[in-house]
Amino acid sequence: MQISRRDLFKTGAVVGGALAFRGILSPGIAEAAVTGSRALAATSFDTVLLRGDANESGWRPIVTGPGEPHLVRPGLGTKALAGREATRQGLLAFVQLSDVHICDHQSPMRFESQDPNISSSAYRPQEMLTAHIAESMVREINAVAAGPVTGLPLAHAVQTGDNSDNGQYNEIRWNIDILDGGEIRPDSGDLTKYEGVMNVDWDPDKSTYPNFWHPEIAAAADSKYATFPAVPGLLDAARQPFQATGLAMKWYTAMGNHDPLVQGNFPKSPSFNAIATGTKKAGHTVTADPNRKMISHKEWVDEHFTTTKEPAGHGFTAQNKAKGTAYYTFDDDQGGAVRFIVLDTTNPNGLQHGSLDKAQFAWLQAQLKKATTDKKLVVLASHHTISTMRKKDAPSQGIKDRVFGQTVRKELIKHQNVILWVNGHTHTNHIWPHPATKNGKPTGRGFWEVNTASHIDWPQQSRIVEIVDNGDGTLSIFATMLDHGAPLEFSGDLTDPMQLAALGRELAANDWQEQSHDRRGDVNARNVELIVKAPSFLA
Repeated sequence: MQISRRDLFKTGAVVGGALAFRGILSPGIAEAAVTGSRALAATSFDTVLLRGDANESGWRPIVTGPGEPHLVRPGLGTKALAGREATRQGLLAFVQLSDVHICDHQSPMRFESQDPNISSSAYRPQEMLTAHIAESMVREINAVAAGPVTGLPLAHAVQTGDNSDNGQYNEIRWNIDILDGGEIRPDSGDLTKYEGVMNVDWDPDKSTYPNFWHPEIAAAADSKYATFPAVPGLLDAARQPFQATGLAMKWYTAMGNHDPLVQGNFPKSPSFNAIATGTKKAGHTVTADPNRKMISHKEWVDEHFTTTKEPAGHGFTAQNKAKGTAYYTFDDDQGGAVRFIVLDTTNPNGLQHGSLDKAQFAWLQAQLKKATTDKKLVVLASHHTISTMRKKDAPSQGIKDRVFGQTVRKELIKHQNVILWVNGHTHTNHIWPHPATKNGKPTGRGFWEVNTASHIDWPQQSRIVEIVDNGDGTLSIFATMLDHGAPLEFSGDLTDPMQLAALGRELAANDWQEQSHDRRGDVNARNVELIVKAPSFLA
């Protein structure tokens, strides 16, 4: 009997040695169905998804390309040694999700009409389908189930912030419930009709809101959405209940700026809450909904204890509940070699970029010392990147009590067991080396910063991370991009959440605001093998 590469991985027979097979079993696109439907359980090592060339109407389809092998990056100063495939041992495999932006697209707190040029944070044509896209990603993660290199089962998922779009109670609940599983109804206000800017009845001559897509009718030739199809019935279909699958593994979470701040920028207030739960939107009267209430930092943490999946609180502890903090640690349960330190990098006084407060930084320093004593490899998880934790981007109020990215970086480099920091925020795939140096030269130690794209914007990806001990004094961190599992092309079926997710991906790929961005990142920011010198306690 001929056994497939993926079935071979699922047997566990290649744990610690999967790369030995890579010279024999070449990646390709055989798992993409000839009908144009994407097969489940295929990572970007097998097949990549790309924006195709525009057709005669200007619409860009989603197409497949050959899979991408793992590019070796020795950027910390340690070389990848020959023969490591034969001696390596898998330590951990997990998946990172970021910037899901579950969106109540009918909320009065959306700022669509108040931005004359329409920025992508104020409006996206696919924002009504964020719940379906998240569901499609959950199904794909469950189908893949294991790391493509080590074959280790995915131990857990880590969600690195901007889990909601506007920090409303209903958005947070939808996010939690999609990851847990159960019935989801991504609707608010009047449950019998759509009330929002994409309703053509709000703008019959398209003069007031020319920057919005009206899916019920064909777009005008001079519209920014002239290439977009008419999809009658979509506004109602997107609001219908569906059964969420739920992740088949533990999941943990971090806070992003869109979770505690209004539209990711402004502190929540009674006046904002009154707008969110009120009846006025873009000059129209809409149905009030108390579930649109803006929840506080502490309430956001507390909500994660109302869950049907492990762990209770999804990383947050009783101490987090008591103090209203949103940072914690946990050890992986796939062998216990790795300790995760999850940070809250949000600025409480507003603005989109990040920092830590001094109390959290002191806690981080203590946790790093403890991890060294406990002989644990350290992986950090947060929303913001080092480069977006800058003093110049922080609000002036309370700035003396904030700690910024370069200070955190300097602290991390002191600890030889810190190997990785995963984060989001940029909606783009990036990877940066942060080498430790001596006399101006890299020592081989330091850590890698792995920044993963979003669910809301093209390419709508997550990332699988695998950590292996090469048995030669080095570690390898394998990172593999993962597309959600919806078909490549929307079939017109408005009853299937996977078909709606397919449409959401096509809309994101054709969003006129995003055509100048390549959020897939460079090839060295996608499928990679990152080399780092092992700490002395692993020697």
